[in-house]
Amino acid sequence: MRISVFCLFLTCFAPINPVHAAGEGDTLRQIAKTAKIRIGYREAEPPFSYLLPDGEVTGFSTDLCRAISEDIRTQLKLDRLDIEYVKATPATRFILVRSGKIDIECAATTNNSERRKMVDFSYPNFMTATQFLSRKQDNLKSLADLAGRSVTSASGTVNIEQLNAVNREKNLNISVMPTKTNEEAFELVVAGKASAFVMDGILLAALAATSDNPGLYALSDETLSAPEPYGLVFRRNDPAFKAAVNESLRQIFTGPTIHGLYEKWFTKPIPPNGMNLNLPMTASLKQAYEHPNEYRD
Repeated sequence: MRISVFCLFLTCFAPINPVHAAGEGDTLRQIAKTAKIRIGYREAEPPFSYLLPDGEVTGFSTDLCRAISEDIRTQLKLDRLDIEYVKATPATRFILVRSGKIDIECAATTNNSERRKMVDFSYPNFMTATQFLSRKQDNLKSLADLAGRSVTSASGTVNIEQLNAVNREKNLNISVMPTKTNEEAFELVVAGKASAFVMDGILLAALAATSDNPGLYALSDETLSAPEPYGLVFRRNDPAFKAAVNESLRQIFTGPTIHGLYEKWFTKPIPPNGMNLNLPMTASLKQAYEHPNEYRD
């Protein structure tokens, strides 16, 4: 398996169309040349990717990409491989990947057909559905309860697109309030300036759990989507790099490593404050790990 991936890498040294030389098809070659891989991270997206108070980048997706980086170092026979962390937001992540400023984005990014026109995705590494978070005192249980209210979501996400679609389809007359980050959206709910925040359920649960008063907030049972997969993100038209990433993930997912990683981030206290999501692995996610495949919606 590793031999075939390395052979794909060798093809990267064939003449390259000048039109694509700046960004597509040459990630492994650039990594070999510079002994550096650039990983995109988020400042506050626990448990997937976030900063600790001392500035260290950590999280479930970060751990996966560190393991992938070590596998790539071995394949390329490098004595060392430096990791450069590059901050990304929901609004900038695809721009940074496509421009070549990030080699692989390691956070919580949903894989869908529209996004695959811009970037490429690894095998799914997590699955979640879109829900909304609100203050318990407002007693908002369903999408119908949001009618006529102000609801927020981060720009550049699938979630705000789903919110706008539901708003139109159900004639809810919701006032949609876009923000740059998830943290800004959550603060609008905390301050009572928005009635609800629409986002991936796992990210909403994490934001509530890390707040000063987690018991003040409720996560909706009703969803705006079926469960959708997260994937690691990299440039399109780069089969060698994609094969290297997916082969590394295959070995992680189908072996014992994934169980330890999952427990570390989803069923045990995590830094810096000991938040515990207490989220056992679902049957659908277990199936995705046991039989890793490219996702196509």
